[in-house]
Amino acid sequence: MTAPNPRRRAAVRFIVLLGVVSLFADMTYEGAYSILGPFLKDLGATALEVGLISGFGEMLAASLRYFSGRFADRSRAYWAIVYVGYGVNVLAIPLLAFAGSWKIAALLVVAERTGKALRGPARDVLLSDATKEVGHGFGFGIHSAMDQTGAVIGPLLMVWMVAKMHAFGPAFLPLGIPAVLTLVALTFAQRAHPSKGEPPATPPRDQKLPPVFWVYVAAAGMLACGFVDFPLLAFHYQNTGLVKPQVIPLLYAGAMGLTGATALVFGRLFDRFGVVMVVVGTLISLLTLPLGFLGTSLTTAALAAACWAIGLGAQDAVLRAGIAQVVSMNKRGSAFGAFNGVYGVMWFLGSATMGLLYSHSLVSLVVFGVVCQIIAGVVFMTLRGPLAKAAA
Repeated sequence: MTAPNPRRRAAVRFIVLLGVVSLFADMTYEGAYSILGPFLKDLGATALEVGLISGFGEMLAASLRYFSGRFADRSRAYWAIVYVGYGVNVLAIPLLAFAGSWKIAALLVVAERTGKALRGPARDVLLSDATKEVGHGFGFGIHSAMDQTGAVIGPLLMVWMVAKMHAFGPAFLPLGIPAVLTLVALTFAQRAHPSKGEPPATPPRDQKLPPVFWVYVAAAGMLACGFVDFPLLAFHYQNTGLVKPQVIPLLYAGAMGLTGATALVFGRLFDRFGVVMVVVGTLISLLTLPLGFLGTSLTTAALAAACWAIGLGAQDAVLRAGIAQVVSMNKRGSAFGAFNGVYGVMWFLGSATMGLLYSHSLVSLVVFGVVCQIIAGVVFMTLRGPLAKAAA
């Protein structure tokens, strides 16, 4: 019998504990996002404003990730950055219960996204150092699966709260409990950190990110541009009466559960088949648009949420794993920051465009999103060879 590898055990323990942190964090902000679209509508926001709020939050968060990633590489203050980011990230959510207008709610959404931006690259660097012991795809898949477990529990809590209170606003208040638990769990994860494989204190200044990385980032940006934000999809369900208000967070919870399972499967498959798994996920996710916006029944609405979830799960597990494969440890903070920066800006542009198109033509919205995702899929296919070579 082969003796267990202590480094692998330590890595798995750390990945799982960091997954617990994400579980509680996702209970908080994914629970909030499951009802954000209808909540903003009740506060008087239009479809365009919902798209702008969701997209601008992502854009601001993404641009900050570029700088926080570079700062993480230079300072190596990973844990300090992670603590501050998670603190802002999760504590802004319960305050939505006291938002009296959609403008105040928008500020809190931006604050939450900003916190996520601060901690994202530093957290991913710590995680990527551990995933090399178990396979980057599988390691990120484990983390994403636990992440999405919280994303199921949070919206289910919202189902109960909305059904009980018959209002969206007060439902945000109980999310303060998992917000606090996020920070408690983070202290346990820090203690379990293997503390090995840190980058050198002064990385070479002339070291550049490989050209294939930037093509990869451009493809991911096109994918983000065509990937619809769930608040806009939920807004449509609420606006058309296609789905009852109390069912919307339930639909989101089911989608998050499927996202977690998909991330675990796609992460494992990525270690074997590579970036082609992003293309498979993209082909499924683009079906969200015609099913969600052109469908006329609860069945098509549920199928749209399922396709959206599969696409998101594939992205969560595979896109970060691809970066960890081709970028050296001492530039990984900058790489994750740059990736998230481009991804978020393109998400904003796509969200704003879809929000604008929603008021004019649902067919145009669908065509826009599908074309963007097809372009992304084609570019990812051309990267199969270069990425495999860079990872070797």
